[in-house]
Amino acid sequence: MHNSKWRLDGKLALITGGTKGIGRAIAQDFMSLGARTIIVARHAQEISEAIASWSQAGHSASGIAADVSTPEGRGAVIEFLKESGEPLHVLVNNVATNIRKKAVDYSGEEFRHILATNLDSAFDLSVRSHPFLKAASGAAVINVLSVAGLTHLRTGAPYGMSKAALLQLTRNLAVEWAPDQIRVNAVAPWYTRTPLAESVLRDPDYLKAVIDRTPMGRIAEPDEVASVVAFLAMPASSYVTGHCIAVDGGFMVNGF
Repeated sequence: MHNSKWRLDGKLALITGGTKGIGRAIAQDFMSLGARTIIVARHAQEISEAIASWSQAGHSASGIAADVSTPEGRGAVIEFLKESGEPLHVLVNNVATNIRKKAVDYSGEEFRHILATNLDSAFDLSVRSHPFLKAASGAAVINVLSVAGLTHLRTGAPYGMSKAALLQLTRNLAVEWAPDQIRVNAVAPWYTRTPLAESVLRDPDYLKAVIDRTPMGRIAEPDEVASVVAFLAMPASSYVTGHCIAVDGGFMVNGF
């Protein structure tokens, strides 16, 4: 018999950026723990393919195609939740993008796109989901950051800024929403084997530099980040709020 505090049975979870990388791994982990999962991504075909793949493995999920970097996309997600008529037990703000440049080389459009995707989406979805989270009488919000929000990396300033701001959002909402029985936490991965990281990890010299500064001597797999997110969503972490866990193989205590 399963210990229910280490499960997500009967919980409804929504994950942005749920068809690839860390978001896909989170969705898979949640479903294996008994959660009913809604994934959000921009492309309907990718959602359908992911859901079909999970169905073959015996899992059930639903999805909505929406660009949450836009107010219209976020509104579509909220309408989807309204139509379900159910409380929301877990919100995972995972979606992110990046353009790697020197600070002086960004256009205004590039800067705004990064912050709209990484920060605006998390803030607006969290706030607009508040009634559904409150109705769950014990909900969790998990923001997926990056160690780039905790220290300088070669990711570019806008990406680091967006992730640092997400950390402060995590802290503020944890305090504001504690009376509503909503816990708010974050995870901060280091380099993980995802499509977003592929472009830089293909460079053997850069990959060597990353691994040399990582005490565990390797990059992370998406499911290793997903496991920490799952813990923060479970009743097992019921007294944990306002914190950020670095999933980094020891990088943050070693530096780059």
